Amino acid sequence: MSLALRLAGRELRSGLRGFRVFVLCLMLGVAAIAAVGLVRAAIHAGLADQGAVLLGGDAQYEFTYRRATPEERAWIDSRADAVSEVISFRSMLAVGDERALTQVKAVDGAYPLVGQMALDPPVGMAALAGQGGRPGIFLDPVLADRLGVQIGDPVSLGGIEFVLRARILREPDSMGTGFALGPRSVVASAALEGSTLLAPGALYESQYRALLPPGTDLEATKTAAQTRFEGAGMRWADSRRAAPGAERFVDRLGSFLVLVGLAGLAVGGVGISASVTAWLERKAETVATLRALGATGTTIRAVFLWQLAGLGALGIAAGLGLGTGAVLAASGAIARAMPIPVEIAITPRPLAEAAIYGALVAAIFALWPLGRMAAMRAATLYRDTGPARRGLPGQGTVVLVLALLTGLVALAVWFSGLWALTLGSLGGLALALALLALAAGAVRRAACGLAHRARGRPALRAALAAIGAPRSDTAAVILSLGLGLSVLAAVGQVDAGLRGAINRDLPQTAPAYFVLDIQNDQLPGFLAELDAMPAVEKVETAPMLRGVITEINGQPARAVKGEHWVLRGDRGVTYAATPREPLTAGDWWPEDYAGPPLVSFAAKEAAELGLKLGDKITVNILGRDIVAEIASFREVDFGTGGIGFVLTFNPAALQGAPHSHLATIYAPPEAEAAILRDLARAYPNITAIRVRDAIARVTEALGAIARATSLAASVTLLTGFVVLIGAAAAGEQARAREAALLKVLGATRGTILRSFALRAALMGAAAGLVALGFGALAGWAVVSLVMEAGFRFAPGPALWIILGGILASLGAGLIFALRPLNARPAGVLRAKE
Repeated sequence: MSLALRLAGRELRSGLRGFRVFVLCLMLGVAAIAAVGLVRAAIHAGLADQGAVLLGGDAQYEFTYRRATPEERAWIDSRADAVSEVISFRSMLAVGDERALTQVKAVDGAYPLVGQMALDPPVGMAALAGQGGRPGIFLDPVLADRLGVQIGDPVSLGGIEFVLRARILREPDSMGTGFALGPRSVVASAALEGSTLLAPGALYESQYRALLPPGTDLEATKTAAQTRFEGAGMRWADSRRAAPGAERFVDRLGSFLVLVGLAGLAVGGVGISASVTAWLERKAETVATLRALGATGTTIRAVFLWQLAGLGALGIAAGLGLGTGAVLAASGAIARAMPIPVEIAITPRPLAEAAIYGALVAAIFALWPLGRMAAMRAATLYRDTGPARRGLPGQGTVVLVLALLTGLVALAVWFSGLWALTLGSLGGLALALALLALAAGAVRRAACGLAHRARGRPALRAALAAIGAPRSDTAAVILSLGLGLSVLAAVGQVDAGLRGAINRDLPQTAPAYFVLDIQNDQLPGFLAELDAMPAVEKVETAPMLRGVITEINGQPARAVKGEHWVLRGDRGVTYAATPREPLTAGDWWPEDYAGPPLVSFAAKEAAELGLKLGDKITVNILGRDIVAEIASFREVDFGTGGIGFVLTFNPAALQGAPHSHLATIYAPPEAEAAILRDLARAYPNITAIRVRDAIARVTEALGAIARATSLAASVTLLTGFVVLIGAAAAGEQARAREAALLKVLGATRGTILRSFALRAALMGAAAGLVALGFGALAGWAVVSLVMEAGFRFAPGPALWIILGGILASLGAGLIFALRPLNARPAGVLRAKE
């Protein structure tokens, strides 16, 4: 080891010549992973530090579509220093003939228990008492601007007149409220007492935020609350995980972006392998001399491993510095973009993860060519055998590389905590690399075959011959450039596919409005009003309640069936005497059935949960547990945008419970505004959700994710461009000899330049086409199989991907083509001799 270390030190005295690509590739990949990890750690720290503020208290008791009974409220009050009641629901805000959907938060005098609401002007919560005999209201600035209201203007909510007192700048508990279809409004709950907005059967949630005495054991309090409210439909949350939905989203998006960063490292690995291979070929005579003098393969490997370890440490350190510096430089912009206070800090864990990823990828891609060279005999190394040096390394090297690869996958699963996402992403990465490697081989073989047919076109023939040559950089170009373009192509096709599916399918299949909170006594007049509107094409209605599936066959549902979406939170529930959808199994109950509760379950979701006919499920509705037997399965298509319920009960099981009705209205887009205006005027308590607006909110969120993924993929593409530069630089001497030979044979400078340009453009086009094929496949899989929508290939993003591949390869190739083109043939050919 001492001899190997001494020899390695002497070799490193020459500096980074030939290793700039090695260091740059490692640096960029590590920097991307470190930057994502630091931002994710800052968000997690903010969620942990601000837990009580985000939740609005130390603990929260939540009920669906009911408020706590006096006895329940007394129990909550007895265990807290202070309690605040918050009621949340959707409704319509009206100003004259203008209507807008809003997410209403009705608060009591104790709100907020923790934190402060930022208002413009800073009037304080007391302003909700109102002025001029009308209660006050605070509005999100987007909502106020949309309705064109100013401070002091009147607005109507559920038929109640309010006066705008302030615009909402920041809510302390905004992260804990989840996804909302409309901008926020805040009112005093006392102003809504006795209104239809909080009538029995209305769709709202009540939350009781509590400040607990100092030193309270949250876990013990949670257990006591779950025991006290067992069967009452209470959901618990506390400051330890104040915003679990936001935390899950940050975890998943952050883990996915780290995996995209790993794709960048994989591209960098191609550059690392190419750099090490080129370096070792330059050192072939040195290795042969060492072997001839008696050096063992272990000593030779150790000499080069020490050098690679030093250079790898330099690349990793530079990547950690670059990633940390970029995040710190952008800390102000990151903090302003976050809905919670975050403080960017240098956190050891994400930096350690990035360093481990970088070290493993560098080792995996460097050991293969090193092991291959160290296993060769001295005579083979002295001869310029070319392809003979590209065989398999020794068995020990193969085993070591496979062990490191297994360790990389295991660590990625452990670090992310999302094994399915991690294995799926890494599997896709491996598939992409395999397809790109196969494509590179196919391109080389095709170029060899076409070169013989390009007689009379010397520039094209020379380009094709160079692409198909044994030592061409075709594989490096297609692998490095193709992987980055593949990620971008997949993002572009998925985004275009989803938008195209919405634009194609929405007008034909989806209703114009979902209307909620239609009271039982309002339903006949509501239908008569719509029947008198000639623009309304169709109306569907259904009674609607909400319930939580708590048990399956007497066992806790989520404990035995996992985190399926049907079991997370409350679901829409209805009842019907006759089936709305076709049955796939079982029988429907008679119209006059009055026996024990029966339920019909959506067939697809039942199959995913492993349910069968005769199973019993317990559904908590308005605090009451209903145990029902599964009598049938139905074919429910949620993709139509119409009415669809996972659970449909027999009427006798639910008819006596307070409930409202849901309606879907089908009408052309040009009639939507008039329909909403007339309905809201006649029934101010209803909530009309415009389907196009709801889908726009979802696609806006998807667009933000697509932009974040594209940004991470751009690092992969940048790494690929660095590899291209490295491959072009490494082949500069070969191109100089090629240009010299072509000049001696009579080729002009223009012909040689066209040959170099054609070579680069053809390889870039090949990389773009392969990336496009992989992106189209990924887009089809996501849109068709995951989103269950119709997929159509998007030619616009496809053209940009191919054009980007051509331009990137052309730019990298021509940068290093000018010096070989200007070299004098005599000097180049004599130097070779």
